[in-house]
Amino acid sequence: MSRPDRDRNQILLAARGLKKHFAVKGGLLQRTVAKVRAVDGVDLVIRRGETVALVGESGCGKTTLGRLLLRLIEPTEGDVLFNVPEDDYERIRDDGGADLKGARASDLVRQYSMTRLRRRAMKSLRRHLQPVFQDPFTSLDPRMLIKDILAEPLVVNKLATRQEAYELGAKQLQEVGLRPEHLYRFPHEFSGGQRQRIAIARALVLEPEFLLLDEPTSALDVSVQAQILNLLLEIQHKQDLTYLLITHNLSVVRHIADRVAVMYLGRIVERAPTPELFGNALHPYTKALLSAIPVPDPSRRRERIILPGDIPSPINPPTGCRFHTRCAFVLVHCGWSPRDIATTAARLFDASRNPDAAGLPELEEVVIQGDRLVLEYREPPTEEQRLRVEALVKTRAALPDGLRFRAIQDVVLDDGRIALEFLHPVEPPLLEVSGEHFAACYLYPTAVGSRSA
Repeated sequence: MSRPDRDRNQILLAARGLKKHFAVKGGLLQRTVAKVRAVDGVDLVIRRGETVALVGESGCGKTTLGRLLLRLIEPTEGDVLFNVPEDDYERIRDDGGADLKGARASDLVRQYSMTRLRRRAMKSLRRHLQPVFQDPFTSLDPRMLIKDILAEPLVVNKLATRQEAYELGAKQLQEVGLRPEHLYRFPHEFSGGQRQRIAIARALVLEPEFLLLDEPTSALDVSVQAQILNLLLEIQHKQDLTYLLITHNLSVVRHIADRVAVMYLGRIVERAPTPELFGNALHPYTKALLSAIPVPDPSRRRERIILPGDIPSPINPPTGCRFHTRCAFVLVHCGWSPRDIATTAARLFDASRNPDAAGLPELEEVVIQGDRLVLEYREPPTEEQRLRVEALVKTRAALPDGLRFRAIQDVVLDDGRIALEFLHPVEPPLLEVSGEHFAACYLYPTAVGSRSA
């Protein structure tokens, strides 16, 4: 069994505008009432022979993105490109119309897209893209002997007879540090580290080009983790493999990864070579993650960045920069919206609840309308009362925690109501701040006009 004869181009996998939204059902008829934006517009390139690490908090969409790249689940929108020449990918990314041969970017996307392949064509590619899941106990069939677990991928893909598959499985088992007699045992007879070696052997028996490593060491002891990581590195160099490593453990990332992509709430917010990211993190979220890495020297003191609150719901993510609600460096234009002050406004601009609002009519309702927060009073407000609301906004904006009120552009009378008009929130694009270091953050105005990811 050998590698395919086709050209082995520089870019093995590339995600372009990849999205996955899961429907939330509700009501008697189980209609879609909302959508979970698990992955919400991701661009990512994985080149041959490299290890890309994908990091972020639990629930940010890392595993969903990994499954989309292998087409284990279907995307809502976007494409996964496979085996793309660098020149063609540049044309796709720049979307610059027709090239010298008359091929447009959309034609090139169709040419290399895995997401547009039919089931039979996709089946022939699956042997080249293999996963290693987090829990080896649940990913191995407890009713099958190890020899059958290793032989099954070869038999299903019609790459070997059953007897040949047993021989290849035994050979691969030795490659991962286990003995031939282990072929005649069941998964429950092994330790966690041995089961993970078997899972790796099952993925490698097809001689793939790409491995998705989804938290491959999180369920293992520290000493066993090191053994598995060293095994993965050894196999990568020996077989010229490409890895996508999904992990929470940034110490593992520093040891094994060539490049790092940091994910937050369905989007990639920073991407850089590993030494650059660890030495010069740009995004406030990345800095918080790095500050949580344990230091082996108890005498060494380091500032720990504690992020306030929890990750916002992916059903209704914050407008603008998705991290701005937890960011210590947030700016006026980072994405504040009417919903950020709606609860406060119900008290601040109600004379019955706030003595400073004396002279305003009785507040009946606070309504969010796009980029406006509308205050509906029992009686139509006057210009003098509008000025009173404007003064309250300015007073609150001058406080240390008043940044969200500084995003209010204007206070206007609107058909017997008072409307607070906010800056229109725009999500920062992932732009190149310095060489191969991309960040989606308004703290770096030098990124404006730079190359996009």
